[in-house]
Amino acid sequence: MVIRWRKAKTALAVAIAVVLGLNLVQALHGCSGDSPTMGRFAEAVGMDPYSLNEDGSRELARFNAVFTTYASDPENTRQLKHFRDAYKRVRSAYVHPRTDGELMDAAIEGVEEDNPEPRSVPADELVEKALDSMTASLDPHSAYLNPEEYREMNLVMSGQFGGLGIKVMQEEKLIKVISPIEGTPADRAGLKPGDLITHIDGNPVRDMSLREAVYAMRGEPGTNIRLTIARAEDAPFDVAITRAIVTVRPVNWRVEDDIGYLRIVSFNEKVEDDVADAMSEMREALGSKGRGLVLDLRNNPGGALDQSLAVADDFLEEGVIVSIRGRDPARDHAFAAGSGDLAEGLPMVVLINAGSASASEIVAAALQDHGRATVMGSRSFGKGSVQTVMRLPVDGALKLTTALYYGPNGETIQASGVEPNIILDGMDTNPEFKREADLPGAIPERGHHSHPSKMTLDGKVCPAVGEDEDRELGCAITLLRAGSTDRFLAALGQ
Repeated sequence: MVIRWRKAKTALAVAIAVVLGLNLVQALHGCSGDSPTMGRFAEAVGMDPYSLNEDGSRELARFNAVFTTYASDPENTRQLKHFRDAYKRVRSAYVHPRTDGELMDAAIEGVEEDNPEPRSVPADELVEKALDSMTASLDPHSAYLNPEEYREMNLVMSGQFGGLGIKVMQEEKLIKVISPIEGTPADRAGLKPGDLITHIDGNPVRDMSLREAVYAMRGEPGTNIRLTIARAEDAPFDVAITRAIVTVRPVNWRVEDDIGYLRIVSFNEKVEDDVADAMSEMREALGSKGRGLVLDLRNNPGGALDQSLAVADDFLEEGVIVSIRGRDPARDHAFAAGSGDLAEGLPMVVLINAGSASASEIVAAALQDHGRATVMGSRSFGKGSVQTVMRLPVDGALKLTTALYYGPNGETIQASGVEPNIILDGMDTNPEFKREADLPGAIPERGHHSHPSKMTLDGKVCPAVGEDEDRELGCAITLLRAGSTDRFLAALGQ
């Protein structure tokens, strides 16, 4: 099914709940889907869409026995129902079928991991351990969200939340920085993508779960925290950060003489309106002298699908933006752009790097595949999976990978990333930064979103722009002013 985005976005906001973004555990991107009320109604009239077959029922009985053995309150049938609801959804909706035995083995392993004494684990804690382990066995982006995590996820998507402004994941028992959010305390403190947090206020993170580590980094605004950082070959060092209410300003813009510069930090719910406002002001500032637009998506870790669709549509007159294909072909969708280009045909360069993921990859791939923009920088992260957030009838939610997304050329970017038209060598500040394909349990590459690169260029030959001496931006501006690849190379003495 092809859906024209502008005309359908209101209906889609109600009808589907598909979200994208790097796995962030306590700062997840998303919106809710499955309605508990509708689920209960369906079951009441005999229309359970998640009914169990014989194998599923047998495996559920195996969990019930474990629950009875270890739960301190085994009569808590509410928590048993909670597990059953989640289990049924995982086995039915996950993007690739998993056997009931595989799912239940993972759940039971989570319960028995710490060798608990019989009748020693509160039922709600036992079920949470089981669901955490089951979803962790699927891929790096699927997760169980307890009620607190689910509330925080929605808060993060609003663009304002408390904390450090840092997006993290767990890697080899350490906490790895995906990216600091631009303009936040973590960003101002100088944290970089790929940094490893080894200690929090002197306490080693190897003794903590990811959830415990994230909780330890939370605190009242105005309070201080000390992180010990391991960065590449450098000796570990401490960074002091003051916690704050983090308000994410997702869009920044400026004019570099005759070139417009638009930076999107992340795709939260404010992006669509902010881009429209920024482009209106930018067009007025450029007037008739505008020669091009740089769209900067570097270190943009993603966010909401609807916002990436809106941004891609802002610069396309027609054509498919992205296709979503999952386990059930009847639910596959292709989203198409409508007429209207906010840049009014100005040549565009999109800057990406290894920290550009998910929603930002959708935008880069769409503008590249339709020939609307030249993509420049380094290969993107490669997070091409779709997460649906499903509210559970009892409490909490599942964030479950339910599909993969495909660019307009029909190729997925899962695990492969978007390859720039012009690769800029020598600009990666952390060459050891791992991409999606390097994550344990990542869904493997399926096809390759390839655009034969026109060239590879040493980015250091480009002029430095601004206080940050940004040579990648200098490359983009030089290309737009040159008007052609040959003149671009000549301008750089190549």
